[in-house]
Amino acid sequence: VQLQASGGGLVQAGGSLRLSCAASRRPLTHYNMAWFRRAPANDREFVAAISWSGGSVRYADSVKGRFTISRDNAKNMVYLQMNSLKPEDAAVYYCAGTPRSYENIWSNLNYDYWGQGTKVTVSS
Repeated sequence: VQLQASGGGLVQAGGSLRLSCAASRRPLTHYNMAWFRRAPANDREFVAAISWSGGSVRYADSVKGRFTISRDNAKNMVYLQMNSLKPEDAAVYYCAGTPRSYENIWSNLNYDYWGQGTKVTVSS
């Protein structure tokens, strides 16, 4: 599967953005999906994940209550709605997919497929 992330941009603190991840070559129903992010000088960080059916979701503590991950398998799309953005949310966001178990969904080692990243900048 090929993944392409989009939707990043510049937003003021407290604002919202919606990231999209478009999949091609294979149906998304084969994959559990996630969003990760990497801020400058930081390691890649888990943000949110969603099971192949959409029935299970998981969030990093830092984004709980503010971010929502969703998917539309019919459209081969995964989304990340980000509300109440903070300056510390600024990073390059990556979508990722794995055909493996949902068990270690938070670990970037679990993912075989990555999008190219979309940059989110949050001004204070």
